[in-house]
Amino acid sequence: MIVDCHTHINWPSSKEQGLAERLAGQTNVDKCIVLAGPGESSDRANSQLAEFVSKYSQRMVGFGFLDPVGNGFNKKYINTLTEKQGLKGAVLYCSACDFHPTHTKAMRLYELAQEASVPVFFHNGGDISPGGSLQYAQPYLLDEIAGQFKELRIIIGNMGYPFIEQTLTMVARHPNVYADLTIKVDRPWQLYTTVIAAFESGVMDKLLFGSGFPCGDAASSIEALLGFNKRLGDTNLPAVPRDQLRKVVERDSLQLLGISQ
Repeated sequence: MIVDCHTHINWPSSKEQGLAERLAGQTNVDKCIVLAGPGESSDRANSQLAEFVSKYSQRMVGFGFLDPVGNGFNKKYINTLTEKQGLKGAVLYCSACDFHPTHTKAMRLYELAQEASVPVFFHNGGDISPGGSLQYAQPYLLDEIAGQFKELRIIIGNMGYPFIEQTLTMVARHPNVYADLTIKVDRPWQLYTTVIAAFESGVMDKLLFGSGFPCGDAASSIEALLGFNKRLGDTNLPAVPRDQLRKVVERDSLQLLGISQ
């Protein structure tokens, strides 16, 4: 089972010609998690996402966008997200939406998500926009959340970049925390240092494969990861066993996140 745990249909633009069709037509993965992007209205973003993934329900799983501070929510809203719209998880953009991950309203959301067995994807890292809050992107801020809600499955997006060491500490410290290894094929050194650090930290089993579509694609991302050691050539740099790399690609992320297929 190959699951791409990080894709978008409206990032950077939902108007890109054929974007949805390109994602649906990828043949290198069995399933993919599609994340709603941040916007002024979570209702609109989630409705569009639900409509899209329903057309490809055998291959796609949707995570709805929630802004617990800016847009508000309640238990009924969570039920609507999962039962009526058929979405399987939630994605939060603490940095882009400028709220602390442990804001009182956000903590209430985690409580409800845990009750409903809804995994939460924190899309706080990556290429942070000038308008985002770098302070709120730090993975260590999720420590209190993971400790208080031990049954809540948490995914740290983009390896928490640029705070990768914090992410490795979090996934090692908490059984319910995973990291999205979104491959950026045009940044080979970043990929190398990230994977080596994860291997040396003994947390390769906590990494979930992601392509970051449409900024990346599954085929080239898989090739980059499985060809990881080839880049080392005749250098004395440490390598990672190929079977460890393959396990990241072939990991059933949906099962780990408690998502029924």
